[in-house]
Amino acid sequence: MSKSSTMFLKFVVLVLALAVLAVCMFALPALWQGVAGDEMFADWVRGIIIGMYASGIPFYFALYQSFRLLNLIDKDQAFSDHAVHALRMIKFSALAISGVYIATMPFFFMIGEYDDAPGVIAIGIAVIFASFVVAVFAYVLQKLLRSAIDIKTENDLTV
Repeated sequence: MSKSSTMFLKFVVLVLALAVLAVCMFALPALWQGVAGDEMFADWVRGIIIGMYASGIPFYFALYQSFRLLNLIDKDQAFSDHAVHALRMIKFSALAISGVYIATMPFFFMIGEYDDAPGVIAIGIAVIFASFVVAVFAYVLQKLLRSAIDIKTENDLTV
């Protein structure tokens, strides 16, 4: 992969990081203040907001690992144990995000029931599903990369 391709991907990672940071700094506090009228409803929404903040930690860790992986690709070390480790950490981060949103699903159900809006429940399920798909994809890439490294090592030892 050329440097220009990884430069674009690094830019995308940076844009994602800044977008989520903006949501965490501006949108979520405004939503926290905006639901102050109805205490029961506010508690449910605030539970989801706390989950969103909690999912930010593994999200940023996964972005950091993605950035590390792109740097390894730039250094022509894509087929290394460091790359396998980065994919493994991305997998665990995605599973952690799924876990956080599974823990917040009762709040999604309560809001959907209170507001008679099943779309809210679908949003929670979509986030869980999307992060789980990322985890499975990272796992498959990790296994493929491990297999490719083993084959490369075996070929290097063959005379």
